[in-house]
Amino acid sequence: MRWKGRRQSRHVEDRRSQRSGAYAGSGSSALLRLLPLLLGKKRGKFTLVLIVGLLAAQYFGVDIGGLLGASAPGGQVASESRRVPDPAEDELAKFVSVVLADTEESWHSLFQKMNRQYEEPTLVLFSGSVRSACGSASSAMGPFYCPADRKVYIDLSFYQDLKNRHGAPGDFAQAYVIAHEVGHHVQTLLGISQKVYQQRQSVSQTAGNRLSVKQELQADCFAGLWAHQAERFRQLLEPGDLEEALKAASAIGDDRLQKQARGRVVPDSFTHGSSAQRVSWFRRGYEAGTLEACDTFAAGAVAG
Repeated sequence: MRWKGRRQSRHVEDRRSQRSGAYAGSGSSALLRLLPLLLGKKRGKFTLVLIVGLLAAQYFGVDIGGLLGASAPGGQVASESRRVPDPAEDELAKFVSVVLADTEESWHSLFQKMNRQYEEPTLVLFSGSVRSACGSASSAMGPFYCPADRKVYIDLSFYQDLKNRHGAPGDFAQAYVIAHEVGHHVQTLLGISQKVYQQRQSVSQTAGNRLSVKQELQADCFAGLWAHQAERFRQLLEPGDLEEALKAASAIGDDRLQKQARGRVVPDSFTHGSSAQRVSWFRRGYEAGTLEACDTFAAGAVAG
């Protein structure tokens, strides 16, 4: 992918230096960790008053997690630690920023055709775990989009998993992952995500999973639509790039992941779509280059 020297997005939030410390967390868990230290000290008047105060605050529901997590013994900040610079990872962070900037160009153009204003999402880089408006998450769950704060979250270590565990290397495979999550942001702006959420509240688990699959496949199609724009108007793709994206889409299909994890496939439990479906819808977005081609919710568009 021809990305070097191109504009980087100003909507990247780097939280890679922020890590959960030994005393960070909820007030109750932090208090339980701190009490043994206080009780183990020589108990003077101040210590006893402090213990009583902490217990009273906990009893009356005062959140003291932030206070207790603010510092740790030895004067160290518990919620943050210094990040050792990694040139390779920083280069990848620049790449992610360029890809995000390019999705901004594509979606601004597509929204203008609908006489609408595209609102750019923020991409959060994190390491290990992160807090979002949708709750806390670890890097094990992979990249995700939170509609509550309209941010995309990604731990760059995921790309090593994509390469080593899922056999999908290449920079355009990495770009596809970002474009897919941005696709969920587009669904939020268009009101699609809210409709799916409302529909899932009144149907069975199996029917809800089918709705989720349609939503995910549409995000794949939107990623293909971005790739179409990136190639047609900015000539970013190099030979083999499309194959990298298709390989990544195939690698993270529900059937393939279930086969690897359980040794069997349960279609009714799919939430993202099979490998063949994910490849098909990405390709459809890439070849058609229109929003209309990505209507996975149309009758008969997705089998099942």
